Amino acid sequence: MTNHNDHISKQTFMDELYRYKKGSVTRRHFLNVTGLGAATAVMGAAVPGLLPKPAFAAGDIGDRVILATWPNYHDPANFEAFTEATGAHVQVNVFGSNEEMLAKLQAGGSGWDVYVPTNYTITTYVSEDLIEPLDVSRLPNYDPSAFDPRYAEAGSVDGKLYAVPKNWGTTGYAVNTSHTGGHKMTSWKDFWDMTMDSLSGRTMVHDYQLTTIGNALKYFGYSFNSVDEKELADAEKLLIDSKPHLFAISSDYQPSMRSGDAWMTMCWTGDGKQLNTDIPEIEYVLGVEGGELWSDYYAIPKGAPHMDAAYALINFMLDPNVNAKEVLAHGYPSADAHTNALLPEELLNDPILYPAQDLLNALEFGAAVTLTDPNRAELMARFKSA
Repeated sequence: MTNHNDHISKQTFMDELYRYKKGSVTRRHFLNVTGLGAATAVMGAAVPGLLPKPAFAAGDIGDRVILATWPNYHDPANFEAFTEATGAHVQVNVFGSNEEMLAKLQAGGSGWDVYVPTNYTITTYVSEDLIEPLDVSRLPNYDPSAFDPRYAEAGSVDGKLYAVPKNWGTTGYAVNTSHTGGHKMTSWKDFWDMTMDSLSGRTMVHDYQLTTIGNALKYFGYSFNSVDEKELADAEKLLIDSKPHLFAISSDYQPSMRSGDAWMTMCWTGDGKQLNTDIPEIEYVLGVEGGELWSDYYAIPKGAPHMDAAYALINFMLDPNVNAKEVLAHGYPSADAHTNALLPEELLNDPILYPAQDLLNALEFGAAVTLTDPNRAELMARFKSA
């Protein structure tokens, strides 16, 4: 009976969460309907390391913490629990690419306290002095030995820790199989060919050069990270040819896939999992040619205005109990063994979250050069304005 209720409440919760995220219901409605208003107090009390209250008396760390992160990437209930425990409200700024994040920090005055950079960008943040080295004594929940090194090592540069792992994932595409005429999609060749054929007008690509150019390069069997001029020219021709067939260029693609306006989109692991859970005919595909494997991190930008709150939030999010709730909500795999020990078996065996080794082996981590390569930036600008 409990399972039945859990199942119903989980579905209701996801539906209401989606409505709340999209702004169609108020926060008050969301908290009342989902019972989170009452639950946050209970959760706050259940999370180790936060209580007794005096450790973080309301106001001790200020009344807010500003987090810059990606779409559909957190469990709002965890932020409510953090506020309940500390008195600091989590203000979320969403962005769609690492370039956008870098540009905001380079411009100065972002006002962010915590941000979520991807593995390949951290050396650039360090060389441009835009990131704070982390004081591990202020992160008691951080246990380096619990993390798979593949998804943790980019957080350290020259032996100094600048960022701690959030989670990892892949970049593939999501396709609504009710529109593919029975054709089994397996490759980036399929993705681009179908975009210009039976899925014309219904495909979305990221507003993000790394993945959009990278996955065009995969069509030709080139490296996802190529900055070779001839290879980029081939990718550009493919992108320009496909442009009239696209529904949109956006990194926030879930609403269009859910409404049925879009039938296929470049997609990150967690979005693929969320879409597939709610609409099973939407499948997540990792192109057989390869593509991107990535890991994201929590970091503090240089001169963050609410430094105490920044450390408190990162430490809170690293708590395995909190992180397990995150994974259940966003569907991105965690690299933390303590968190994985709390997750249900079916999630740890999910082929979207943990793809077969042969598909995983073909993937590449993003390369630092792609973030600052002018040819890639100019190519993306030409593609968007075409």
